[in-house]
Amino acid sequence: MNQEHTIKKLPNEERPYEKCERFGPGVLTDTELLAVILRSGKKGRNVLEVSRELLFGDAVNEKGILALYEWDAKTVQKVDGIGKVKAVQVVCIAELARRLSKAAAALNLSFSSPKTIAKYYMEDMRHLKQEHMKLLMLDTKTRLIGESLISKGTVNATLVSPRELFIEALQKNAVSIILLHNHPSGEPTPSREDLLVTKRIKEAGSLIGIELLDHIIIGNNCYLSFAEKKLL
Repeated sequence: MNQEHTIKKLPNEERPYEKCERFGPGVLTDTELLAVILRSGKKGRNVLEVSRELLFGDAVNEKGILALYEWDAKTVQKVDGIGKVKAVQVVCIAELARRLSKAAAALNLSFSSPKTIAKYYMEDMRHLKQEHMKLLMLDTKTRLIGESLISKGTVNATLVSPRELFIEALQKNAVSIILLHNHPSGEPTPSREDLLVTKRIKEAGSLIGIELLDHIIIGNNCYLSFAEKKLL
């Protein structure tokens, strides 16, 4: 192995493992954190070089660490020095981060609070490349009793069927529902179709006695609640 490319050639204070042991993980750069996870590079490329290309190389992305949420194992393997095992490690890091965020948000989750609902579903939905609409079904005490994906792709008033939606809500004995969907653009301002879908479902719910409490649009670390904006 070319010793000029090994981690051992670096001074102790520049080696990710040693830095973490001495100062804690908070002092590590994104590249160094990833290098600690990957552990090794390949012949001619140390793990820091591989990690740097993975985070900032044109072959994979231009988003840096945020791209972790979008990668699949095949994409990660485009980087020289990343094989199947390391690719699985990388995508598992993203999933672990997503689950940690969701678990933390769950501690304060209240289905009567749009803010806590948006925070709970944020990491699941803000990185999606297509629009996904979820149906949240609630009981008499506004507790979640069911969740269902009812639309994938552009949210369209002609594609979202109130009939099928309320059949599922009735099967769960729901007394109220909340709609939740994401905007891949990151901007949560409702479109004309969003407004039409909401109006149709609210009217249908009123006829059968299941109240639409809210429609929440997830953006990039932001959200819009129809209830808060008095759009219902």
